[in-house]
Amino acid sequence: MKTKILLFATLLSITFFIGCNTNESVNQPSAAITTDEAVINSDIDASIDDVSIIAEDQFDMQKSLTLKTSMGMASMLPTCATVTIVLTTDTWTRTIDFGTQGCTLHNGNIVKGKIIVSSTKDFTTPIKTITYTLVGFYHNGKLIEGTKTIIRELKSTELLSAIHPVTTHSIDMKITYPDGKIYTRIGTRVREMVEGMTSITNWEDNVFKVWGYNITTFPNGSKYTSTIKTPLRINMSCKMPFPVAGIIEITKNDGKATLDYGKGDCDDLATITVNGVAKEIHLKR
Repeated sequence: MKTKILLFATLLSITFFIGCNTNESVNQPSAAITTDEAVINSDIDASIDDVSIIAEDQFDMQKSLTLKTSMGMASMLPTCATVTIVLTTDTWTRTIDFGTQGCTLHNGNIVKGKIIVSSTKDFTTPIKTITYTLVGFYHNGKLIEGTKTIIRELKSTELLSAIHPVTTHSIDMKITYPDGKIYTRIGTRVREMVEGMTSITNWEDNVFKVWGYNITTFPNGSKYTSTIKTPLRINMSCKMPFPVAGIIEITKNDGKATLDYGKGDCDDLATITVNGVAKEIHLKR
């Protein structure tokens, strides 16, 4: 009888031990990189890129207004956005209000809320610091929070020998999805305008190349590091919220993957490769 009791107790303890370990493993971040994570990471990229491009656009608009060199310069803002300008002795501030009902950008993304962009009036300095703050700003239903700094220069780089605009973005953002899940991101992103500098009346011929890195923390605590290995190409003429080319290397714990945006076609396709296995995916916004 004692043997039976001891055997039952042993089995019960083993079952309890296995059950506890099983529950713990559910709550632990997986080492594998999933397609859904890659899509979410790309979606956050698109949100932050849109905000950055809008901030740069408003810098250019204010520069042309201050220097009186607009010559019909076209803004990329849709007609549903309103802009309020406040000037002080040394600074300018532009508040872009997209309203509360939803305002559709030219690439199809829907935004709400405000972006406040500011800098100094002195446009003659070779390096400019631009700051922007998001106020109740939603991008395709996601609440984006944070203040960002952009360093803007005109210079030659390895990507383009001609003098062109180069902006360095310091990222520290919080992203809350409609389902309540919260993501945070830190990093540095460099954007170079490699085409369209001379045709200021047409923003659709602008082409950007982007490089840098970021770390995204997912709701379960896992860290997702993205490093751009081949500069991402963004064609404004595509009116798409995704890059059309470029490769990102992704690491999560011990897992690694690459995300390839293709060879320049205006589409929502990308190829994710994990452990040598490639899969074509549709990006989401």
